[in-house]
Amino acid sequence: LATTWVQIIKAMLLLFGTTFMSIMVMAHFDFSFDELFVQATEVHAKGVEIMSPGGLVSDPISAISLGIALMFGTAGLPHILMRFFTVADAKEARKSVFVATGLIGYFYVLTFIMGFGAIVLVLGAEGGVYLSSDGETLKGMNNMAAVWLAHAVGGDYFLGFISAVAFATILAVVSGLTLAGASAISHDLYANAFEREVCNEKQEMRVGKLATVGIGILAIIFGIAFEEQNIAFVVALAFTIAASANFPVLFMSIFWKKLTTRGAVIGGYIGLVSALVLVILGPVVWTEILGMGDPIVPYKFPAIFSVPLAFLAIWFFSITDSSEDAKRCIDAFDAQEIRCQTGIGADGASAH
Repeated sequence: LATTWVQIIKAMLLLFGTTFMSIMVMAHFDFSFDELFVQATEVHAKGVEIMSPGGLVSDPISAISLGIALMFGTAGLPHILMRFFTVADAKEARKSVFVATGLIGYFYVLTFIMGFGAIVLVLGAEGGVYLSSDGETLKGMNNMAAVWLAHAVGGDYFLGFISAVAFATILAVVSGLTLAGASAISHDLYANAFEREVCNEKQEMRVGKLATVGIGILAIIFGIAFEEQNIAFVVALAFTIAASANFPVLFMSIFWKKLTTRGAVIGGYIGLVSALVLVILGPVVWTEILGMGDPIVPYKFPAIFSVPLAFLAIWFFSITDSSEDAKRCIDAFDAQEIRCQTGIGADGASAH
């Protein structure tokens, strides 16, 4: 419940702050997009090239792969799926998805206004006040662009507000991810898989606490390793893993009758491992972080390979499973499909 309220308050503050920032940016250009784009192309070293698709992808395969990761990864993010447990029933879940999608889409519209505004008002500020000593990069690297834009349009007070909102956003995301990870380890794996017969609530709580500490340590290590990476790339990696490991299992469990436990487990692991291996062997980790020379895999985003591989593994290991458990899974599909599509038989929320 605390995590939910942190995320709600964070979202409200973030939407307010970005809306105000975008309005102030547009006011600087007399609410003319033409003027905004013209000045941005004049300031930026790449000129009119900034009006074309960004540098996050460099070839068609990378573009398609990133698109697959962002589309299917959204449906597989555990901390997003957990939000459905905060509503009373399926009807309210669909309503919350509709509202959230609208607000997220609105926020994404604001980001390009803030991006072009940052080019003019931050990168092109008089005296290079927001640039580091080399005169080319921003103080704090590119991930500070929005924070410096807040100072450019609203002064010290608005800078403080946006910095606080950024901290609240970090807190909300980290708390959600930690909760999802710790509950998966303590409840799903430990209590219901490894120690199903002997686990009690006290043991599950202890494992959850240890998992929280472990997840925090890993997050710090990876945060230091990826310190200089663009945050958009790091987010895309998370979506790639979710699209490869979680989405295929979720999709097949809803729409394919012949899915078995063996197929789901092995297919999910193959999607996870393949995504991680391809990322490690790619240009960012292999070359930029580990310094191992030319990358073995030339693509930053491997979803175009790992997602189909996961689907193929799920299909193969399911159709080759002739165990009694597989038969029970297939026989139970019809009842599960009715419950999934209609909500009939689903338990109501215990408390909200």
